[in-house]
Amino acid sequence: MRVFRGPRGPRERRADRVPVPARALLGCLPGLAVVVALTLCAGDEERGAEPGARPATPGAVHRHTAPRPPVVPRSVWLGDDARAQPAPRYDDEVRAVFVHHTDTPNDYDCADVPAILRGVYTGQTGARDWDDIGYNFVVDRCGTVYEGRAGGIDRPVTGAHTQGFNHRTTGIAALGTFTAGVPVPDALTDAIAALAAWKLGPTDTDPRGTVRLVSSNGLSRYAAGSTATLPAVAGHGDGYRTSCPGEALAARLPHIRDLAARLQGRTG
Repeated sequence: MRVFRGPRGPRERRADRVPVPARALLGCLPGLAVVVALTLCAGDEERGAEPGARPATPGAVHRHTAPRPPVVPRSVWLGDDARAQPAPRYDDEVRAVFVHHTDTPNDYDCADVPAILRGVYTGQTGARDWDDIGYNFVVDRCGTVYEGRAGGIDRPVTGAHTQGFNHRTTGIAALGTFTAGVPVPDALTDAIAALAAWKLGPTDTDPRGTVRLVSSNGLSRYAAGSTATLPAVAGHGDGYRTSCPGEALAARLPHIRDLAARLQGRTG
């Protein structure tokens, strides 16, 4: 996978100040129409981990872990369309997962997802002038997991998905719109649960429990610098005033937490 490296540029700084966008439709729109229509359910991009943050110990053994699910790498769906961008930023560990929906149409063919993701990427890095796609992972309705933000599938990459809580978290976006009454495919929730179980394993975090996170942005539900107690597997709306990930998908979060815990081998 080719990762473009360079100094922190103006795109990255401007993304820090971008408020959470309103709903928009993507569809299978061509060219410029995708760029204009695309405003996804994402958050701000913030500073990386504080200087001196200790990286997670490679190969650390914990009681409750889960295997890594299959993930389609960026190089497969993005290829030569990748733009030059600053080097990825990292946190020391992942303590929580935030679940989103992309607020885009649901009637896509799963074979077309790579092209849809290129539209998402183009909209965020082009029209919105972000340095990269905000989500760490995107899951389609067939249960296929795609690598989102650059930096390494196995690493605690700082995302740009939940304003105030991009640090020590992973952002997983369900491709589609899951408002009240919309069916949520089991394949999609199963894949989100598998991702959550795997990413929370290195810190031995119970997906059914809560975690304490420090807000980095006062535009979130919590004042900057304050400590919030949030679900380990949270919806976007738990950290920011938004209807994301949609009422239907939010209603499936208890099931996702329980399944993720079982995948980690938790029985209590």
